[in-house]
Amino acid sequence: MPAYARILSLAGLALTLVLVLTGAQPDGAASPAAARPGAARAPIAAESFTSARTYRAVAAPVRLRIPALRVDSRLDRLGRQKDGSVAVPRRPEVAGWYEPGPRPGQPGPAVILGHVDSRNGPGIFIDLATARPGTLIRIDRADGSAVTFRITRVSRVPKTRFPTDLVYAPTLDPTLRLVTCGGGFDRTVESYRDNVIAFADLV
Repeated sequence: MPAYARILSLAGLALTLVLVLTGAQPDGAASPAAARPGAARAPIAAESFTSARTYRAVAAPVRLRIPALRVDSRLDRLGRQKDGSVAVPRRPEVAGWYEPGPRPGQPGPAVILGHVDSRNGPGIFIDLATARPGTLIRIDRADGSAVTFRITRVSRVPKTRFPTDLVYAPTLDPTLRLVTCGGGFDRTVESYRDNVIAFADLV
């Protein structure tokens, strides 16, 4: 074999090894998966990527303080009722934290619920509808630490159009939602027609 032919043959062999090792296919050659109808497709990099990012764990909230509204309450832990709806605090003077959601200070919306009143008198969130932007909220946690939020806005919405996404949808930043009842009272169903929602950001 002439010398130049031997060189070309060796170069071709080297290229073939490179293609095999990298998984590439020579021009015009179909991949094994493409050659067999119905064969599983190898996952691409974007589909197999998982983030190693983690968030700092924080202790569970145990107390809610809003000095401007004269609120100082321990926090009960709330779950879901049998019908799937979010449970509410058993006592009107005590607020509750929705435990399946984020803890205050973690990325995402931490949600605290409270009654506006009861048959026996005002509830813990009787004045929530009057809160002004800038009102500070302090959450004490089980490990002795605390976190502070600032109310950015307060909205009143019909219960039939409750903005579930705005209240419970994930967020990248730590946020807080305070929820109570408001508006007119419907005596036929013994319930208020609206919800009052205070939106707060981490200070």
